[in-house]
Amino acid sequence: MNQLDSHRPAVLEYTFSNEVFSEIRDLIYERAGIQLSDSKRSMVYNRLARRIRELQLDGFEAYMRLLRHGGGAEEQAFVNALTTNMTSFFREDYHFPILAQALKERAGQSGPVSIWCSAASTGEEPYSIAITALDALGDRHPVSVLSTDIDTNVIETAKRGVYSVDAVRRLDARMLQKHFLRGVGRNEGMVQVQASTRRLVQFAPFNLIQPQWGWREKFDIVFCRNVMIYFDRPTQLKLIERFHQFMKPDGLLFVGHSESFNDCRDKFLLQGRTVYRRVGP
Repeated sequence: MNQLDSHRPAVLEYTFSNEVFSEIRDLIYERAGIQLSDSKRSMVYNRLARRIRELQLDGFEAYMRLLRHGGGAEEQAFVNALTTNMTSFFREDYHFPILAQALKERAGQSGPVSIWCSAASTGEEPYSIAITALDALGDRHPVSVLSTDIDTNVIETAKRGVYSVDAVRRLDARMLQKHFLRGVGRNEGMVQVQASTRRLVQFAPFNLIQPQWGWREKFDIVFCRNVMIYFDRPTQLKLIERFHQFMKPDGLLFVGHSESFNDCRDKFLLQGRTVYRRVGP
């Protein structure tokens, strides 16, 4: 996955003016809600310079003309390039015992327990959710995990469910045996999530700031971890309002370790470490 590489100095091959950087900042905010500070200038240069080389363009001016007039395909590639995808299996692992307990509490309801992982990245988080669900409930109650991300590239990776052995090294042997297949031959050093685990998870591209969400169902549980830190406060509050709208009464919202919404008590009340319970009608 891509970590923020703003600390790496750019090797300047192309002119990168303040005006171009400002236009890029405006465009990524408009398309994805992401705020880019001045400190991310080198990161932006490095990631888009790779795209410029792939397209065999002359530089940033030519690239911006393509974005302005080239249609949606390159806009998606632009968003993919500037989206940060940092994840791992059972990241912020204190959330998963809370999830397991919540699943057990909901196992008597009619219909499946519905979970939305709204920033799936390369799939480690939704598969961690699916593993937790299977270990908590087994076959006693159905669970569905809708997993979305704005980055179409990582969604394709997530669908395959194939990872390096290093990605699962910290998981215990029982979990590895139950939920993963180990590659052999030319696939040695890789693992794949078992089909029975992958079956719980549905992947789709989705932009959290698009005008209409349009989900037909309401969710019991929503994961939106370490995403809203990239948004300004008005965008965060708008998302909180929308999550509330598309969640069932007493639904749980899991957010990242540095994200706080204690000023939204009319919508969500803190239930644990960055876990909020939906309140109100």
